[in-house]
Amino acid sequence: MITIIAAAGQNNELGKDNDLIWHLPDDFKRFKALTTGHYIIMGRKTFESFPKPLPNRTHIIITRDKTYLPKVGPDQEQNIIVVHSLDQALVKAASQQKIFIIGGGEIYNISMQVADSIELTRVHGKFEADTFFPEIDTSRWQKTSDIHHDIDEKHLHAFSYETWERL
Repeated sequence: MITIIAAAGQNNELGKDNDLIWHLPDDFKRFKALTTGHYIIMGRKTFESFPKPLPNRTHIIITRDKTYLPKVGPDQEQNIIVVHSLDQALVKAASQQKIFIIGGGEIYNISMQVADSIELTRVHGKFEADTFFPEIDTSRWQKTSDIHHDIDEKHLHAFSYETWERL
């Protein structure tokens, strides 16, 4: 099962300047709960936006740079795989029952053709962004779950956890 996991604003905004444009602690907890113990596929810029590799996950980094070496400690190297295409990433992860595509925008775009499901946190607001999530084609995808989360003391924006399944 290949699952795209993302958080996007009402106009599909993902981020700006290689960073998130909101802080949603409950969404971080959900992301961690869903992806821990699994392979996560991402672009190089997404990987480099992390202060360090995410614990208990195997990172597959897609880059066009054939000489790319991620800056990680020796104790983290075994959880890092560098590839040069989505196809190569999927081959490296083929033994896994669950694979997560975690961004960024270009990787989401090319992954829409191969994903089985989308776990989308829809942030209720409009934001200034330079990276966007692809439009979900409702003739190919069906929303199967939509759970609302209100604004509270930890969350400046309301949001919904949406699950989409390929038709």
